[in-house]
Amino acid sequence: MQKIKVNLGFIAASLAFLVIFAASATPIPLYDIYRKADGLNYNDLALTAVVYFIGAITALLIFGRISNHLGRKPVIFLCFALAAVSSIILLDVSSATPLILGRLLLGLACGLASSAVASYIVDKGSFLPNWVPAAVVSNSPMVGLTIGAVVSGSLVEYAPYPKELCYFVVLAALAICTVLITFSKESVEQKPGVISSLKPKFSLPHEDKRLYPIAACTFIATWALGGFYQAYGPSIAVSQLGTHSTLMAAIVFSSYLLPCALGGPLTAGFSPANAQRYGMVVYTLAVIGILISIKFSLIESFLITSAFAGAAQGAVLTGSIRSLLADISSQERAGVLSLIYATSYAGAAIPSFIAGQLSHFMNLFQIAVFYGLLAVIACIITLMFARNPKHVEIKID
Repeated sequence: MQKIKVNLGFIAASLAFLVIFAASATPIPLYDIYRKADGLNYNDLALTAVVYFIGAITALLIFGRISNHLGRKPVIFLCFALAAVSSIILLDVSSATPLILGRLLLGLACGLASSAVASYIVDKGSFLPNWVPAAVVSNSPMVGLTIGAVVSGSLVEYAPYPKELCYFVVLAALAICTVLITFSKESVEQKPGVISSLKPKFSLPHEDKRLYPIAACTFIATWALGGFYQAYGPSIAVSQLGTHSTLMAAIVFSSYLLPCALGGPLTAGFSPANAQRYGMVVYTLAVIGILISIKFSLIESFLITSAFAGAAQGAVLTGSIRSLLADISSQERAGVLSLIYATSYAGAAIPSFIAGQLSHFMNLFQIAVFYGLLAVIACIITLMFARNPKHVEIKID
């Protein structure tokens, strides 16, 4: 009976992680519709990505450790509430303001989830091989974003109420997750210190602090491209690849994110450092392929190279997270995961802001080249300096 409860907690937490990030991607296939009908421009779309990442970073910076004190479940319920309120706001988008506000709340929800839900996944994953929790934590955001985008794009394309129905689906999914988490067992005991935990502080208790800068390079380079797809995926589908289908816009956005789920299992037999090295090489080559595809409007090539880049990202992120979670206790996980995701979100937010400014005098291909250069730099650094922790496997107590 006890094992059934543990399994339920792991499954519920994994599903919750997917649904929260799916909620955050739901508006994205509608971006080109909003742009045409409601007068939004490319800078507005870039701003939605920036505020989303700012919300996530803020949540991690201030609230990243409160689940150590309040418990994982209360914070997870707060994530659900933020995502639900955002979905209600996005039911009526008539200007940039509700879209930006909705994306900000979704950023807060995803930031909290990146600490509390991710920690709950690792807490409840002790019955699985050690690489599995790391793969779930590193890849679920990308898979969730994919699910949200594809479902939303399909509903917009083929179902009634194209600008509303997708958000009602999100609200229903959040309600299901709420029930599952309610019946799951808490993994940490409540303890005093909630107020002091609000003081911004990231934890890196690892013996070898040199592991973090290399991991940070991989987080920044790969999440930056994810931010590019979030802001400009639908616009790339229309202006560069010649399709006006919202479903195709969702597929374009998802072509990079969904294959991330393949990368984690592929690295099960690799050391963290080798996963980082091999992953970054494949990732960089794939990004070059993406640039060529955009330049010559090759949609099939774009989707294929995006898939390779996404799978490589999954491999890189799993390797990097494995290296940083080695020998980390349950009380230290929330702080370490907060640091991991704050770095990732910052790596996406800053390039997105720069891209928004560049959009005033550059086209989408020229902006994409900026992300290609970032990938090349991160690849060189990783090849030169990647290293393994003293204990390669993740120790989950």
